[in-house]
Amino acid sequence: MDRLELLRDGKPLNFRQQLLLIWQLSIPGILAQISTIIMQYMDASMVGHLGASASASVGLVASSTWLLGCLCYVVNIGFNVQIAHSIGAKRDIRARNLVKLGLLFGLCFSLLLMSLGIFIHDKVPALLGSDASIHKDAAIYFLIIAIGIPALQLNGMAAGMLQCSGNMKLPSILQAVSCVLNVILNFILIFESRTVEFLGMRLNVPGVGLGVAGAALGTVVAQAIVMLLMLYFLLFRSKSLHLRAKEKLRISKKQLREAFRITWPMAIEQVIMSSALVAFTAIVSPLGMVALSANSFAITIESLCYMPGFGIAAAATTIIGQSIGARRFDLTRKLAFLVTGVGVFVMSCSGILMYVFAPELMSFFTPNADIRKLGVSILRIEAFAEPFYAASIVANGVFRGAGSTLVPSVMNLVSMWVVRLPLAVLLVGEFGLRGAWYAMCGELCFRGIIYLTVLFKKKWIRK
Repeated sequence: MDRLELLRDGKPLNFRQQLLLIWQLSIPGILAQISTIIMQYMDASMVGHLGASASASVGLVASSTWLLGCLCYVVNIGFNVQIAHSIGAKRDIRARNLVKLGLLFGLCFSLLLMSLGIFIHDKVPALLGSDASIHKDAAIYFLIIAIGIPALQLNGMAAGMLQCSGNMKLPSILQAVSCVLNVILNFILIFESRTVEFLGMRLNVPGVGLGVAGAALGTVVAQAIVMLLMLYFLLFRSKSLHLRAKEKLRISKKQLREAFRITWPMAIEQVIMSSALVAFTAIVSPLGMVALSANSFAITIESLCYMPGFGIAAAATTIIGQSIGARRFDLTRKLAFLVTGVGVFVMSCSGILMYVFAPELMSFFTPNADIRKLGVSILRIEAFAEPFYAASIVANGVFRGAGSTLVPSVMNLVSMWVVRLPLAVLLVGEFGLRGAWYAMCGELCFRGIIYLTVLFKKKWIRK
């Protein structure tokens, strides 16, 4: 049964059907996010076995590369939300024009962003104020990731367009394929040729020995391969969005203005939020290699808890977007509360698991006892924030589906710059890295509360 079709056709959906619709769209996204994180764990573990300096060099520029990825993401949202609304309103021709217009705009934007990344790559590590011994590896890692930005942009845009059409499974499968490719390529590119034992057999494994650069190169190549697959299924196989020979690209000022209206608050938010993450890294960097490595590993581990929330948030954007497109406003509110509750439940469970298994998770990344001990302590601090973090993640997906991005952006900015960073500066002197993570935990709880407050006020639906 296609429950999205029932939604678009104005048919009634009881509570059980609403819940099944949420799970139907959420499970592929959750599984994709979990597979992504598992592969990132393996990736980080490979780099971790190169030594603390290699881990620190990747961790140093992680927030900066995240900024580039987020800027690509917000451009995608401006077009994807309109596609969801168009499909919900059964205006498929408009949706297909948005696909072509979005891909063209995204390509041009990503090329500009790539040029900027190449220009600043050797300046970023020094600006973050860490040990000079890791600057070279950090700069090379950042450079390779910057070169791969067009592949990242088009990959994410095509995946989002397929998801907004209601196809959550295929993008999830291809994202998992990307992760597997990434690990295989990293296994070859990071290490030298070597002999390993597997099931009692000694195998000669080829290797290039590029170290940190190999980790970045593996990521970029995997993204490029999956981008081609994603575009093929979007442009030639998608039921509602595939290209039609008679439909030419129409440069619509109205569609571009609406994309800009949705995107600009998120773009400003991501620049300032990512700047806050860079500032957070700069606060942690003077604490030394052990603290920087523990911080980097803990952030990667924590993502196992919150990435399923992003999978549910993607489903929320699709459901709310199509519901508003179909003008099912009464049902929109019910689905918004229900999908947020599902996200809180899932991430609460994952937070409990992270608290219990923190020692085992940290030991997977590094043999260094000091890094493991510090990493376990900060992970257990963060576990208490997961339910509130879930509320903010999924509610943000709800607001995106409604095309409401300004208020969430303001809330995120206030939360990061007024709560997290000042608290981190105050607490890091007394408690070291633990103080910075106390600040992060408190800020995420604050963020979840204000998101729930706005969600229950119901003023976010734009009729």
